[in-house]
Amino acid sequence: MQPTDTRDPDYFHKVVDCQWACPAHTPVPEYIRLIAQGDFTGAYLVNRRSNVFPGILGRVCDRPCEPACRRGRVEEEPVAICRLKRVAADHRDEVSHLLPQKPDKTNGKKIALIGAGPASLTVANDLAPLGYECTIFEAHHRPGGLMIANIPAFRLPEEVLDEEIGYILNMGVELKLNSRVESLRALMEGGYDAVFVGSGAPKGKDLDIEGRQEADANIHIGIDWLESVAFEHIDKIGKRVLIIGVGNTAMDCCRTSLRLGADDVKVMARKPRQFFKASPWELEDAEDENVEIVVNHSPKRFVVENGKLVGMEFELMEYELDDDGNITETRKAGTKVIPCDDVILAIGQENAFPWIERDLGIEFDKWGVPVVDETTHQSTLPGVFFGGDSAFGPKNIIWAVEHGHQAAISIHKHCQDEAITERMPRGVNLQSAKMGVNEWMYSNAYTGAHRRDMPLVELKQRLSNRKTEVELGFDAERIATEVQRCLNCDVQTVFEAPLCKECDACLDICPVDCLSILPNGEEEALRQGMKVPAANKEQALYVSEPLKDTGRVMVKDENLCLHCGLCAERCPTAAWDMQDADIFIPHVDNEAGKVAAE
Repeated sequence: MQPTDTRDPDYFHKVVDCQWACPAHTPVPEYIRLIAQGDFTGAYLVNRRSNVFPGILGRVCDRPCEPACRRGRVEEEPVAICRLKRVAADHRDEVSHLLPQKPDKTNGKKIALIGAGPASLTVANDLAPLGYECTIFEAHHRPGGLMIANIPAFRLPEEVLDEEIGYILNMGVELKLNSRVESLRALMEGGYDAVFVGSGAPKGKDLDIEGRQEADANIHIGIDWLESVAFEHIDKIGKRVLIIGVGNTAMDCCRTSLRLGADDVKVMARKPRQFFKASPWELEDAEDENVEIVVNHSPKRFVVENGKLVGMEFELMEYELDDDGNITETRKAGTKVIPCDDVILAIGQENAFPWIERDLGIEFDKWGVPVVDETTHQSTLPGVFFGGDSAFGPKNIIWAVEHGHQAAISIHKHCQDEAITERMPRGVNLQSAKMGVNEWMYSNAYTGAHRRDMPLVELKQRLSNRKTEVELGFDAERIATEVQRCLNCDVQTVFEAPLCKECDACLDICPVDCLSILPNGEEEALRQGMKVPAANKEQALYVSEPLKDTGRVMVKDENLCLHCGLCAERCPTAAWDMQDADIFIPHVDNEAGKVAAE
């Protein structure tokens, strides 16, 4: 193998698994260290740079970082990354004076943003401080998009939402509420230099089976129903409720039903649990509130008597699975009728753009989704950009935020007559973490503590008020314990081959046997020749230059390494060092600053 090129910023970035997995690339270990030091405000600001909504996402993020967490390789549970994000938000000082401010003079460029959801808000957050005149058009009477309309207040308090949106609006962003855009052509004739579409995927899927029309009064589309509850158009539901679908929206629907008076709530799944789309913690939260999740039931018909819904008939499904867990055979094993008073359909969402004229030059695919460049977020009509669910279909808030960051770069370049495809590369800065012979600027001791549980409001109290936040947040003990579970995987093991004497001290001290000194060869041979074979090919092998005494190479399995620093402490020649890797992720202010510097 060729020596590893550690100058490629993505090499060290990928080693920081949590940051790599986060769509917005939030530097997780950095803000956790700041929390450990008691600097909650600093931790909040580090978060906000990338994810914009730390208080919101600290409660409702889909947590793509946690399954990637290196802690999960040494024990069952990852670090509670999302909940520590909330810690920073809950315990920080006032930050409004520390955020980017509205400039004294604008640059004269006008940007229209459609929908006041997370994607549009992120674009405004990035562009307004640079002098762009941003106007957000929102169909409803409150901003937030799905964050206010589809995420219940018992998960995301309205005051948290309002505060973090307020920070953006205070940058000089104009918000036009109750202003549904009926025609993109008419909007574009308003003299805007660019348009960003962040209108989400607002159309919930229906279930067209027998009895649907007759039972219409008691059948609800999940996202529309949640919106009606949030805006207080609906305040009750029947005693027996069936939820069709097992995504996160379904979990919000079933828990909301309990708060509106339902006694018996069942979530009906067509397939076994391992095929569910809902996050595991969402399923746990629902079951903790006595929601029953019923598997292998496929909807067949709505049962209607005397013009009223009384139940649903389901086909009972049986599945054969192969060794990889894939379905190889499906059988029907009879039917079953389950009584109910109301049914909520949470089986997916679709894009809907009836207000975009099809002769403007915006191309749509066969599913009615706009054709959007995945890097620039520009549509086939120059100057019109898409982000969030409106761009690529339903994902989640953190993806919408990242779309907003990237679209903001493109909009800036478009308005400055620059090529929107030419973007600053990522970078990495390394700085030694050494403070003494065997002292480091981070805590490298391994703690065996298990993941802290989240304290919850008592069940009866939480079900009595749909706005009572269920999760209480971490107390001091939980914070102090959980931050020490982070393995600081952004503090990298850096090796200088010319200094190595091949004494094997680092190999002897390594607690996980991730190091080996081997004759060079093909990758598979090196992986199999290590003290512990390196099986995870998604994570790189580090391969050094030939060592001067024998010509062998130092090989490290980046998948196993715990970043404990013992190799650097033990090495008598300082061939190993622990270096803090600051991964540079460019935003639009970096692009604008680059131009100013030139």
